[in-house]
Amino acid sequence: MRQIVLDTETTGLEAERGHRIIEIGCVELVNRRASGRHFHRYLNPEREIDEGARAVHGITRERLLAAPKFAEIAEELFSFITGSELIIHNAPFDVGFIDMELTLLARVRLPGGPLPVALRSVCAVLDTLTLARERHPGQRNNLDALCKRYGIDNSHRELHGALLDARILADVYLAMTGGQSLLALDEAARERSGATHSTQAPATVRPAEPLRVVEATEAERAAHAELALLLQKASGGRCLWMQEEQDRLAAENEAPAPDGIPGRTALGRTEAANPGG
Repeated sequence: MRQIVLDTETTGLEAERGHRIIEIGCVELVNRRASGRHFHRYLNPEREIDEGARAVHGITRERLLAAPKFAEIAEELFSFITGSELIIHNAPFDVGFIDMELTLLARVRLPGGPLPVALRSVCAVLDTLTLARERHPGQRNNLDALCKRYGIDNSHRELHGALLDARILADVYLAMTGGQSLLALDEAARERSGATHSTQAPATVRPAEPLRVVEATEAERAAHAELALLLQKASGGRCLWMQEEQDRLAAENEAPAPDGIPGRTALGRTEAANPGG
């Protein structure tokens, strides 16, 4: 599976009022691991940058005078992202700006032929803001808040930047969806540098005596059940532990129980028959 984590910086908040993209950054994930490939361009918006936007990203109009226009990098951008699933935080904002740029390009003849009329026609889009709101209702779910919640270091993020934010969002997305984030980035870096080890780990030797099996106490079972219920709620009913427990209980209820053996609860404890009926 190929995914592209994408972010943009713009001259202002509303594409409908003529604001333009001034920076676009993309980071590639393949099978939920950073591949090391990215796409990053600053763009000449051919207009002034709002003061409020400049305070967010720190990019000035003068800095972009020699930068390419969107039309000059559009084919390269779509060659990089087409066919992937785009991971975007607050996707309607970025998708709206890219679609507006495509609308402006509809009147321009490009060497490689026409571009798509809309971003979603060539890419699936996953909005991590929507995902975060589902998982953490009633909480702040901007990128900084999610970094703090998932223990991701963003101390170097003094201003917004498209490539920087895309890299941070990649870590947030992988952490939020239960994948490997920093570990994957570190492994990808080691592979690119040729620092991987080819030596095999020594074989595990089993002890001569049988392994000791320690069963959970009642208090530990209760704590586990409480944690599973919290995970079930946080995952929207997709907790694997709870599903396995429900399947096991359903199988036990379908099978005829031997006489004299009481039923079992969700914690795995035996339930004594109620003498009071």
